[in-house]
Amino acid sequence: MKDDPINNGENMALLVIDVQKGLFHRAHPIYQAEELLKNINNLVDRSHEKGVPVYYIQHANKSSLVEGSEAWELHPEIRPQDGDVIIHKRYGSAFQDTPLGEELTEKGIGRIVVTGLVTHGCVRATCLDALRLGYQVVLVEDGHSNFNKNATKYIKKWNKVLGRNGAELLTTEEVQFP
Repeated sequence: MKDDPINNGENMALLVIDVQKGLFHRAHPIYQAEELLKNINNLVDRSHEKGVPVYYIQHANKSSLVEGSEAWELHPEIRPQDGDVIIHKRYGSAFQDTPLGEELTEKGIGRIVVTGLVTHGCVRATCLDALRLGYQVVLVEDGHSNFNKNATKYIKKWNKVLGRNGAELLTTEEVQFP
């Protein structure tokens, strides 16, 4: 993909990963949940204003996020609009056994902005797969979180690790859509 002139990073997309009801009702709450939702909606609104495609990634498993259950539904503050794409997945990475890579290729997208849940799980796996596949990855530093009691430690660690692996680290306000 890196040598493909269509996917040169000028075309971008926003990925909103696993912002689902069931992840907000755990023993440990999502760290800074209100701020996270505000930042994600800020990114979604700016993406829509600029015509940047938005992909909502929705995880299903056999325990806490059973497909079709209330817990599996997107958080009520996350409201896809006409033209947005919802991708269902069963693995950590949004690229594994989903049509995401094909969709991005068809649209000539080479740069993705990543936000959502959880930092050390699906956000990490999606970023690493995207980098391995040759995408330019922007990880929104204040646009991902988790429900671990050591949330800040995980966020800082994975921002650092993913940055070392090639992700560009930007805050919500620093992200620029063309």
